[in-house]
Amino acid sequence: MAITGEHIRDTITTYLDAHPEDADQLTVVLDLLDAGADLTSRSEMRGHVTAGAVLADQNGRVLHIHHNALNKWLLPGGHVEDTDVDLAGAALRELVEEAGLDGGAVALAETQPVHIDVHPIPANPAKGEGSHLHADFRFVFRLDRDAAVTLQEEEVSGYAWKNPDTIADGTLRGRVLSLVG
Repeated sequence: MAITGEHIRDTITTYLDAHPEDADQLTVVLDLLDAGADLTSRSEMRGHVTAGAVLADQNGRVLHIHHNALNKWLLPGGHVEDTDVDLAGAALRELVEEAGLDGGAVALAETQPVHIDVHPIPANPAKGEGSHLHADFRFVFRLDRDAAVTLQEEEVSGYAWKNPDTIADGTLRGRVLSLVG
């Protein structure tokens, strides 16, 4: 069963219980759900959900990947798929796909997202996409044992284990540091 609007709403509600200070930015996502938007569809140009992974190794360093399309160092993540059953599973799938990791070497650190970031995505005429919003549900994972990173070269061209204090988003950085720092 694919990710449902109810699952997205329940995840946001639980998240806001822990992080009420984020309520204002999540109103737009809840409003889209109320309007009947399918936030799992990339064709929903008002906005849709994505899933991100913060992977910490045994030394507390965080995996960053160099994303080809954006030419930036980012945390692994991406769009949800029809086969994803929940947001944490979508984040794990994206992590395993982009970093080529053995999923058995990775464990979910927290069942709820550490951060939900809503941000604008500019129009991409080459893909026939207008500007829209991404609601990125970010989950923390731990690397339980040594595992080789084998990049999905169509999307990423490099990886680095960096200290969590290098995470660009201040809210995410603070929350990750409290979990792995």
